[in-house]
Amino acid sequence: MVLKEFRWHGRGGQGAWTASELLARAAIKEGKYIQSFPEFGPERMGAPVKAYTRISDEPIRLHCAVYNPDLAIVMDPTLLATVPVTEGLDEKGILIVNSPKEPKKLKEELKMTKGSLWTVPATDIAMRILGRLITNTAMLGAVARATGVVKMESVEKAVKARFPGPLAEKNMGVIREAYKEAKSE
Repeated sequence: MVLKEFRWHGRGGQGAWTASELLARAAIKEGKYIQSFPEFGPERMGAPVKAYTRISDEPIRLHCAVYNPDLAIVMDPTLLATVPVTEGLDEKGILIVNSPKEPKKLKEELKMTKGSLWTVPATDIAMRILGRLITNTAMLGAVARATGVVKMESVEKAVKARFPGPLAEKNMGVIREAYKEAKSE
């Protein structure tokens, strides 16, 4: 695998960095090289934030933000109106949005002319299984489905290492459900 770069868009408190880190930890379990880091300052809860993940079969020598992601993940659909989430997205890039909308319709609304778009009703899944509006693990499930960059077995190991007992099981339920419900245009 060549270097894959991911840019996560969320709001403070939604777990964008946690999702980035879980993806990276899953990749480590497969012997890959990784980077995972946030980009935020003194933002308050609810302010737009970014997190980044890089995954490669070879050591990663870059040490900067991700400007041309292979994949952009939008955890909060309200960001679509205020943040340029597709900026720099590779021509064959993938955009994954937390939305119950049909991917084709959302792609038209965003006037996306290149790449592919996936949607997943992450908020609904998180509320149904976790009882909270934390969409990060649902988006991780959609990323796993859209890219195949890591195996679900590796994701499960990373989640179980990060969260205690029952919370890990609930989050794995969210991930599996999002994996099933994610769809592309």
